[in-house]
Amino acid sequence: MFQTYLQLGFDHILDLNGYDHILFVIVLCAVYSVRDWKKILVLVTAFTIGHSITLALSALKIVVFPSDIIEFLIPLTIFATAIFNVSKEHKSQRMVNVNYALAMFFGWIHGLGFSNFFKALLGKEESIMGPLFAFNIGVELGQIIVVAITVLAGYLIVEKLGRPQKDWNLFISGAAAGVAVILMMDAKFW
Repeated sequence: MFQTYLQLGFDHILDLNGYDHILFVIVLCAVYSVRDWKKILVLVTAFTIGHSITLALSALKIVVFPSDIIEFLIPLTIFATAIFNVSKEHKSQRMVNVNYALAMFFGWIHGLGFSNFFKALLGKEESIMGPLFAFNIGVELGQIIVVAITVLAGYLIVEKLGRPQKDWNLFISGAAAGVAVILMMDAKFW
């Protein structure tokens, strides 16, 4: 059973039909370079912790949130992260800590987006702890692949092609913000 939920979490992240999650992870990493790998790992883990909490609360029916609102809030998190990326200096420890807190908070929102999928997977499981743990490890592993590809692309652009990190961040953040605006406009929220 562990392997099944692990694979489902992994596949859920890397499914291109759920590209909003991939886009969020990409924009989350845009301000960091390959030398910041520890900060990136903590950042993505903070995000995973956030969505793990809401997945558990939702699976236990403690938190129920209308999916139309979540469908709007997820691209809003992408947009907000993109704006944050281009508006602040991220090298100070204070700003890194703010970024960790935002990642965890935004993880709560993304977890609510996963919750219907996860509840459908659970079916009549007696306990959610094992499936939740395995699913989240799969999600984390999938996110690490997205992070690795993003950081490698940034490394090639910044280190090998000599473009400034600021330009890479602006390009990724601008593209993500544009896609997020389209997703917000298409949300059933309106």
